[in-house]
Order: sequence, then structure tokens, then C-alpha cells
Amino acid sequence: MDVSIKQSYKRRLSSLLSVSQKKIFRKLSTPNKIQDFLDHFPANFELSGETNFSAVRVLREKRAHCLEGAVFAAAVLAYHGQRPFLMDFQTAYDDEDHVIALFVENGFWGAISKTNHSVLRFRDAIYKSPRELAMSYAHEYFMWDGRKSLRTYSKPYDMSHFPPEKWVTAEEDLNWLPEAIDKSQHFPVLPRKNFKLRPVSGIELKNMKQVEWKRNGSRDS
Repeated sequence: MDVSIKQSYKRRLSSLLSVSQKKIFRKLSTPNKIQDFLDHFPANFELSGETNFSAVRVLREKRAHCLEGAVFAAAVLAYHGQRPFLMDFQTAYDDEDHVIALFVENGFWGAISKTNHSVLRFRDAIYKSPRELAMSYAHEYFMWDGRKSLRTYSKPYDMSHFPPEKWVTAEEDLNWLPEAIDKSQHFPVLPRKNFKLRPVSGIELKNMKQVEWKRNGSRDS
């Protein structure tokens, strides 16, 4: 799979950014730096209503939920010449879906993830395929009653199919994106014969109660 984008797309994206925005994008030259940058933004609890910020609006608002963080990370990766891939996780019961940004280093896949919990976080580029990476999240995805809930993951969703004006610098919310990625091709996590999963242990549930960002904007580091 070609993981680089056309130079014309990269140039177009760069031309849309302000001088200050380009300065930030330029500094975030590695997945580690992008993840550290996102970690310093509070979680977006959507206290005033649902949002789906573009990459530049994440910069302006200085907060993000998982989709917004993934969009921002994908935009920065595209600025540096990588194809901006997202991956969607779909769940069972009434659990929430999750979205990450994918990156590739020396043929191995990793992920940037904005989350408020101690699980479903960054992945180093040590996975041979998107599926192998996706499966690393399976045991971390569970409900408060201990049921494991991850059911499907999407094929890498290529944001370079859309002009950067539509998702990098858009002023309006990207309300079209959650539905679009949700309808994209997904693959099952569970083998049909192995649907009986062991619930997670009490210590794992206890660990899930720790959050990085509180609603008042304070951070537990």
C-alpha cells in the first residue's frame, strides 16, 4: 500500500494554512510529537453540544475528542507527506466507537489516539498490518460491567480523497465524517465460533476509572 500522498496535495494543504499554523505543523514532525501535542489539549466533553472540529479548529479551540484528535493528527501527517489514514472502531452494546489516525514507519503501522482514559492510546509502529494494529486494542475495549465490546475495525480511511478545504481548514463542523467513516468497509474482530469472551478483571475496571482530563479542565498527569 502506498502510504505517501501526491506532492500537489501536500502543497495545496500547506497553501491553506496561516504562517502560525504552518509553524506548528512543521514542528510536529514525528508521530511522537503529534501525540504529545494532542495530549496537552484537554478532552472535548462537548459541554455546549456535539462538535466535529476540523484540524485548524482543534488548534483554535485547544481541545479535542477522539475523532477531532485523529483528524488533526492525519492533517499534520499529510503536511509531512504521509497519507492521512483514519481507522474507526465499532462496538457492541451501548459502548462508544473510537477513531484513531494511522501512520507508517519503515513498513510498520502505528497509531495516534486522543483518549481520556489509560487505554486505547498511542501505538508504536511495530505492527505488520492494519489488522494486527487493530487487534491490539481488542482487550482494552470494554464496558463498565466488564464485557469486552470491540466488534469491527475499518479499512484505513484515506482522507486525501477529500480536498483539504473540506477537513483540514473547514470552519464548519465535519458532521459528514462520522457517518461516512461508519459506512466504510469494516472487518470483524471476533471469530464466529469464539464469541464467548472472558470479562475483564476488577483491577482493569479500577484502572479505567482514572482519567487524564477532568471536566473543569484540570489534568491528572
